[in-house]
This record gives sequence, structure tokens and C-alpha cells, in this order.
Amino acid sequence: MANQTSYTEENIRSLDWKEHIRMRPGMYIGKLGDGSSPDDGIYILIKEVIDNSIDEFVMGSGKTIEVNIKNNRVSVRDFGRGIPLGKVVDVVSKMNTGGKYDSKAFKKSVGLNGVGTKAVNALSSEFRVQSIRDGKTKVAEFSAGELINEEAEQASSSRKGTKISFVPDNSIFPHYKYRQEYVAKMMKNYVYLNRGLAIIYNDEKFESENGLKDLLDENIKEEEKLIPIIHLIGEDIEVAITYSNNQYSEEYHSFVNGQHTTQGGTHQNAFREALVKTIREFFNKNYEASDIRKSIVSAISIKVMEPVFESQTKTKLGSTEMGGDLPSVRAFVTDFLKQNLDNYLHRNPEVAEKIQRKILQAEKERSELSGIRKLARERAKKASLHNKKLRDCRIHLNDMKAENRLETTLFITEGDSASGSITKSRSVNTQAVFSLKGKPLNSYGLTKKIVYENEEFNLLQAALNIEDGIENLRYNNIVIATDADVDGMHIRLLLITFFLQFFPEIIKEGHLHILDTPLFRVRDKKETIYCYSETEKQEAIKKLRGKPEITRFKGLGEISPNEFSHFIGDDIRLDPVMLDKETSIDKLLSFYMGKNTPQRQKFIINNLKVELDLVEKEEKEKEIMAKNDLLTTNI
Repeated sequence: MANQTSYTEENIRSLDWKEHIRMRPGMYIGKLGDGSSPDDGIYILIKEVIDNSIDEFVMGSGKTIEVNIKNNRVSVRDFGRGIPLGKVVDVVSKMNTGGKYDSKAFKKSVGLNGVGTKAVNALSSEFRVQSIRDGKTKVAEFSAGELINEEAEQASSSRKGTKISFVPDNSIFPHYKYRQEYVAKMMKNYVYLNRGLAIIYNDEKFESENGLKDLLDENIKEEEKLIPIIHLIGEDIEVAITYSNNQYSEEYHSFVNGQHTTQGGTHQNAFREALVKTIREFFNKNYEASDIRKSIVSAISIKVMEPVFESQTKTKLGSTEMGGDLPSVRAFVTDFLKQNLDNYLHRNPEVAEKIQRKILQAEKERSELSGIRKLARERAKKASLHNKKLRDCRIHLNDMKAENRLETTLFITEGDSASGSITKSRSVNTQAVFSLKGKPLNSYGLTKKIVYENEEFNLLQAALNIEDGIENLRYNNIVIATDADVDGMHIRLLLITFFLQFFPEIIKEGHLHILDTPLFRVRDKKETIYCYSETEKQEAIKKLRGKPEITRFKGLGEISPNEFSHFIGDDIRLDPVMLDKETSIDKLLSFYMGKNTPQRQKFIINNLKVELDLVEKEEKEKEIMAKNDLLTTNI
């Protein structure tokens, strides 16, 4: 009989607080990531610290928060009451220690379990906390959660408050980089939800007079609004609603106690139901829910006593009750909308008329699509039985109990060679592959009908599960993995056009990325270095010395499955696809994908950057110097 692994007292060990956090960081901050996605752990670290400062503001202490990020060092300074000096070390290093267990002091706090700053401390190579109160200050410094310096209390003339600074640990977050766009969006959301608060982030000041109305103004251009923003405010609830002229799907921004619940929850579901119920009763028509909500862009914020979230990262509300003597979340939201939205529509009949016209238009479009939708679904169902386009994974984003659901990724590849390499080297638990058979259709200016008529688009929509919106999106990261040549770039552009045209919230919510793959492999007998740029290549050559072997990758199909595992595993590099807040989607698409070929050609000639091999580059530079002229490229 084979020996079985022994199971004795020696196999049982207890981890202290910091060991457990460092061993299982996903339990505390969700996925790790490199900063290319807004829900990556490095942003959760910032949020956990700022949440404490926000709670101070909510309690009436400190109207300004200063946030700075420089060389990956984050510092957050508030002007609240300051941590009691005798508890400075305990508050950031002892589990189940904090002020928020006293529900009277923090009745509607964001961070209720006292874990936040402990997780930041444990996952940082450097962590420093300073509290100033009652004319005194105290400082403590840690590394990976270990106390390395505790200063005695000293006199201080500085304003009271707390300052925390930290550097995320490179061993846990390799190759990470803070993206200013994501941090700025986080700061904006904080001020939208806390009127009267000012956040100064890297010397830029953020504040909001109109709360969620300002949030919608930030997310939808004036010319794209079908109706003026409906802004409704009550005790413990705030709502903003408009509709988009050029968006098919529903878009929601939901918050609980100041926490951005990106995965929605009971409050968002209640809002969607209440909106439909109120509109139906106002018009006394039993309109389809999908027709009422089509093209909606909205935001809801509620405050709940002792909320229950579905994870430490608090991205989905699980609470069904408001707490105290208040009714359930569903009843609370329904009653508020029934009274306030109904009153608004009666007082603004021209807005009500526009909404009704939009509903009737949606009804007409749905009717026109119904036949083709049915055929497309049947085709997709048949295709899924023997579909070679999708190699699915075991875990999905909408598996709410799966610990690593935030790591779920769909790679969209061109051709069989690239998809084959990724398929063989992927993680079958969290990584899926969708293979394109050629260049997708240019969908600019086309209606939603094309999504069902075009087999490739229909199967991609079905794979993502986004026909009725992104609430049940199956993958957190959608990654376009194409060659870095002209054809690959064109396919990227066509896919981005598809998402912008029909599912812009995929991009707005930070789900769409471009896979960054190495351009060079530099190796000798002892070491192999993969390089993503000419600069990295030169550094690798210097490091290996001698005459290392240099390989230039020209396409994804050239990279073996064994090598591909390095590029889509822990060291994956992703470039997020982001929308410039100043850019109208319609104008963006019409310029790049419309029929204005001469203007676009001129723009590309003036802005194209051509990467050349060193020999070609040197020859071209000599030619340019000789002619003393500009390099032009024929498109």
C-alpha cells in the first residue's frame, strides 16, 4: 500500500495577522494585478486608507484630504480628529481593533470590519502612520506589517489629523504602475458623494457642488443627453437619471455609504425595478422593462446602517435591510422613486414626453429585432455545442462565490496559431480564448441588428453574456491579443469600434485591454530576458554582456506555448483602453471609422510613429539628415 501523507500536530499551524494577509491577499483586496484595471489591488490599498479619512469628514471632522502619489509612494493626509496616540500602532497592526465597532460613532461607515489599513500595512514594503491631536504627534513605521520603528510622543504645532504613507510591496505586486486616470476617477467619485469635501490629488483640486448630477455630467456629453439630468435627493438616498442618444445598453453607477459598488447589488436591483414600476404607473402603460431602461445612464447612492457586502473589497451590496426603523432596501428605494420621480415627471411634461418617445422607439426596434434575435440565439446555441471559437474557462465573473473571479479573462485572438499558443499555455480556471477567423466588420454607423446578423459579433456577445447589459458579464478582463503589425492594429481598432458602438460601458468600466507581448527575446546559456521595448532590449544586452542571442518576435503565432505562459501569467502586461473625458464617442468613431478618408489619412501621416529595426533606422536617419526633410509615410 502506498504511503499516505502524515497528518499530525506538526501539520497544523496558526498564522499571525500579517502572514495570513500576505499569504491570501485576494481575500482582502481582491485581485492583485499590475494597475491596468481599476479594481486591481494597488487601487484598493489607496481606497482603504482614504475611506478612513472620508469617515472622519462624514463625522464632521476635516473638510480637506491631501493625496499624493510619486514614484509609487502613496500618501494620504486628512485633518480629522487623528488616531488616539496610544492606539496608533494597534489600529494599523492588530486585527479587530478600530473605532468603527462603535456603531454610534460610525453608524453608516464605509469600512466596518477594521481590516483595511492592516491589509495595506501587511502588503506594503514601507508603511508609515502619523497621528496629530491635542498638540502632540506620534509616528510608527512598518515593513511588510512588521513594526520597525515607534517614536515617542512629541509636541506638534501642526493641524490635527492623520497621515499615512505606503509603498506597495514589489514581491506581491510585480511590475505595478499607478494609472492617473483611475486614481483621478476614484477621487472624483469621493467628492461627488461628499459635497463640501475637497480632495487635493497631486496638486489638482477636486470638489463637487451637485453630487451625482456632476458624476453624470462627467460621464455623458451634453449633446448626447436625450433629457436633462433628473436629480433627486432625499435622506439617505440620492439619484440622477438621464438617457443617451447614442448608447444601446444600460449604464449604472451605484454606491453604498460612499463605496462604489461596481458589481451592483440589492440597491441597484431595487432601483432598476422601481424605475420601471414608476414609469409604467405614470404613463399607465405596461411597457417592457427593457424598453424603459434602454439607453439609461444613471447613478444611485444610499446609506445603510451596518451594510453587508459580498467581499472585503465591497463591490456588491448583499444587505436587504436599511437598518434601524427603516423599511427594506427594495421598499425604501421604490417608495422614494415612486414619490419623487413621479412628481418630477408631472412638473416637467416635456421631459416625460421625450421619455415616452424613447420607450416607443425602443419598442419598435425590439420588435424589428425579435425575429433575427431568435435565429441568432438558436445559431449561438448550436455553435456553442461544437464551437471552436470559444475555449472557455471554469470560473466566471458572475460566479459571486469564486475567490478569484476578478482574475477571469477572455483573450480575443486573430487566427488559429495565436489562439493555439494561448490556449495551450492559459490557466483553464480563469482564462478563456475567443478566436476570430478574420478581420471583424466595421460596425460604425450600423444598428444593433448587425450584432445578431453577424455570426462573429453574435457569438462574441453570447460569450461575454452582455446582450442585456454588463451586469452579468462573464469575464472581468476582455483582452484583445493581436499582432503588433498593421493587420493586428486594424483588428484592434475594429474590435474597439464594436465595443464603443454597442457596449461603451465595457470600456467606461475598465474591462477592455490590449495584451502587451514582448518584441524581443535576449538570452545566453544561463538566462532569458523578454523585452517589451528597444530600451529594455539594450538594458538586457548590457546585463547579459558578451554576445547574447537576440530574437525579434513578429507575431503571436511565433511564440511557443511554453514561452506564452510567461506573458499571460503573473507577469502579464495589459494596456487598458480608456476614453478621454473630453471626447464624444460619436465624434471619435466618425473621424477614425467614418468615410472621411482624406482627413484621416492626413492625420495619420502627421502623427504616425514608425518602429524600425536598428539598421533600417540608421539608414533612414542618414537619409533624413541628408535631405534635411521630414519622414513621410504613404498609407
